[in-house]
Amino acid sequence: MEDNIKASERWSLAVERVYQIAADPEAEGAVGEYFQRTAAFLQMLLGTLDRIEAGELQTASIEELADWNRELYRDITGDAYACSFANPDYAVSRLGKDYGQLLSFVYAELRGMIVYAFEGRFEEFLIHMELFLQLHAELEEGELPPAERLRDDVYWFVSDYCDVTVTARVREQVDPSLSFARDIIMEADLQDPRYLYRFGEYVSDTELRMSAFLNSLPAEEIRRIASVFTEGYRIGFEVTGKDLSKKKTVNVRYCLGFERIIREAIKNFEAMGLESILYRAAVCRVNMRENNKVGYYGTSPNRQYDYDHKGDAALFMDSAFVERRTGALRTAFEQYKELARGHAGPAVMEIFGETPFVPEVKESALKLDEKQQKNQVRANSLAAQITNEYIPGEERSFTIIAFPVPDIGAQFEEIFRETVRINTLDYRTYQRIQQTIIDVLDTGYAVHILGSGANRTDLTVALAGLRDPEKETIFENCVADVNIPVGEVFTSPVLEGTNGVLHVSGVYLNGLLYQDLELRFRDGMVCDYRCGNYEDEEENRRYIRENVLYHHDTLPMGEFAIGTNTTAYVAARRYHIEALMPILIAEKTGPHFALGDTCYSWEEDTPTYNPDGKRIIAKENSCSALRHEDPEKAYFNCHTDITIPYDELGEIAVLRVDGSRVPIIRDGRFVLPGTEELNEALEQERVCTDRT
Repeated sequence: MEDNIKASERWSLAVERVYQIAADPEAEGAVGEYFQRTAAFLQMLLGTLDRIEAGELQTASIEELADWNRELYRDITGDAYACSFANPDYAVSRLGKDYGQLLSFVYAELRGMIVYAFEGRFEEFLIHMELFLQLHAELEEGELPPAERLRDDVYWFVSDYCDVTVTARVREQVDPSLSFARDIIMEADLQDPRYLYRFGEYVSDTELRMSAFLNSLPAEEIRRIASVFTEGYRIGFEVTGKDLSKKKTVNVRYCLGFERIIREAIKNFEAMGLESILYRAAVCRVNMRENNKVGYYGTSPNRQYDYDHKGDAALFMDSAFVERRTGALRTAFEQYKELARGHAGPAVMEIFGETPFVPEVKESALKLDEKQQKNQVRANSLAAQITNEYIPGEERSFTIIAFPVPDIGAQFEEIFRETVRINTLDYRTYQRIQQTIIDVLDTGYAVHILGSGANRTDLTVALAGLRDPEKETIFENCVADVNIPVGEVFTSPVLEGTNGVLHVSGVYLNGLLYQDLELRFRDGMVCDYRCGNYEDEEENRRYIRENVLYHHDTLPMGEFAIGTNTTAYVAARRYHIEALMPILIAEKTGPHFALGDTCYSWEEDTPTYNPDGKRIIAKENSCSALRHEDPEKAYFNCHTDITIPYDELGEIAVLRVDGSRVPIIRDGRFVLPGTEELNEALEQERVCTDRT
């Protein structure tokens, strides 16, 4: 079908017209410049298609490939972004607000055609060319028509082509025959860095250095790292009593540069009977969730560019579009329902060490208004419900692991090896100590968490009650299966009675830095929030609402946990990378609190047991309990962990109905009998600090 599209008359006419506009935009001034520069970009992509078909990705030198890659991303990198129509500030300054915001969005959408060129997705390539040509055809004697007409063109393009864009996204998530990335990983010479340019992603020094470093490691070390990753996935099915043998595919998500490990992981999954699916992070706004990336991807050429366009759905996010997209999503899942039923869930390899990023908030950037925010929340909720219907939560699992990238600094290789050590700590020791903590937690009705020094945390978390303490427990003993590394006990708090202030001096969440973050809870729901990123308090609130609350008016505390991995905590302090640690590891280095859904969303009714045989009964709260009558009120489709580091911690104490108080941690040290071993790493760090 794709080849037929490229050979069609539609294709020929579109290509011819793009070349004509690149030569003569048929308009003057900023309007002419926009269309001419955009047509020139499309012309470059058409040339890219020709070069790929001619085999240049295999024959070009590393220098030629690097130049080619830089050219594809040049206009959104470095100083060039200041004068790019992809930059809403520039577009608005040249074209005015109404036209500038709209045409900047269009230009950003067209940049996704880089991906379509490399993957040979000619239908999506063609419809985006035709969008550009339709907007150009609206010119009246070289002038733009009323902005509303162009907005209608864009709206109906996005809505009408949901059948193409949404269906393609569903298929690439469940169909292993779409093997573009997997073929590169399994067939390329990974010792030759030229393979990185075959993905079509922006290739930075990060990917090149990461790949080179992994190539320096012995094969046995690579196999060991991959085995930890894949075994965690397998054990996740085992400990939850889910039948992995019924599944046929696994989705592998990672960042470019780690292909040597991923190749071994694919082999390991194949031995389990699973075919690996690797799909790219979405490039079409219809399939994107603001600033989050799901899939495989390379280093962002410009994180400010990503942030500038995260609200672009404001151009089409009305209730009619939500229904249209939801219908397309259901139709697509129905079309691929057999493939979906065989899907086992994601295996995710995250990275950390990037330079902390605090975005500039631009008035020129599109933003969802209050009504659109509610529409976005509803769209996410409906999408989650449909996904769970075709890939049931009680039948799937996951695993997550994280590794540093060279951006973390001069001690990268040391930090990488230390991370491998942390990821392979003996779970038996932690299982024993954590059970000691759980035994005490199970005797309480609440836990009191108090900060120390400048940390203003003063929070009481209400716990579920046990009916049969001999057979039931409140907390899960997490021992590094799906959630690597080892080191936490967690529960779903009772919302009613969970009150107080959560505060951290600084935290890195989903790629964004938050300074002096404070959240207030009333009966388990966020009732107020602030941070210190910006001088304008309203900007601080908007920043949290958009990127932590995800446009919800409030969110519940979906999880309370006590992290026990003092080894990871000490490593972070030793290398001064506390702010760079991913939440996956950071959550194990102190108490943490998740905003959003519980850890058991979509599988609350599936029995879960600790290693001691006790059934975990705290799997829902008063929000998720609504799942049978109104899933939209039950689930929030987000889960963001926020950790208080040990050095900001005054006390964690279990509160009992008899009025007694049993401390687990005091002044950053474990004081509960049976947990003292966790302090050894902390004491070693203190001695080293004193000596220096």
